Amino acid sequence: MIVLACCQFILTDKLTNLRDKQTKPSEFRKLVSDLCVLLCFEATTKLNMKPIEIETPICKTVQNIVADRICLVPVLRAGLGMLEGMHSIVPKARVIHIGLFRNEETLQPVEYYKKLPPECDADIAIVLDPMLATGGSAVATIDRIKDWGVKKVIFMCILAAHVGISNVNKAHPDVEIYCCGVDKELNSNGYIVPGLGDAGDRQYQGDYSCE
Repeated sequence: MIVLACCQFILTDKLTNLRDKQTKPSEFRKLVSDLCVLLCFEATTKLNMKPIEIETPICKTVQNIVADRICLVPVLRAGLGMLEGMHSIVPKARVIHIGLFRNEETLQPVEYYKKLPPECDADIAIVLDPMLATGGSAVATIDRIKDWGVKKVIFMCILAAHVGISNVNKAHPDVEIYCCGVDKELNSNGYIVPGLGDAGDRQYQGDYSCE
């Protein structure tokens, strides 16, 4: 299942600026964070709630709060750019890091970092990765999170390609994918077309020239 975020006019405007190769890294990071906030509201519409009693300045009342324990899983390094926006909406969420890079020859994911608590203490894991291209890294990350013991996994990205969506759906049909846009193709190097380039490089370069 794939769900495009709402607020389409604002989202489209921000996504267009994100694609533009003239957009500087500092602005690129801000756009990624903004888009994550829009995605977060869509991706968390099915959370479980529980009632608690509180006291307002007027009276005591019973209101609802989120019952689910949420963990955020940014896929290093590009996924780190999505973390700030997500944490601004779900500040109590645990953060778990998984590091994967794509072998440029085989296009297969290679794990270089993983640190999970000994026991699973999350009800829902939200995996954060700006690009869903071939789907290899997404599937590998979801595998590891499910092996840890999380029952419900949500995948959030900025851009997805049809082949990546298909591969995640085949491997994990229960995982919902939330994204800002879907592009049709991958090029011979496995990059989304028209895409936005390498999200990690574009986030973490400086806004200055060495020339």
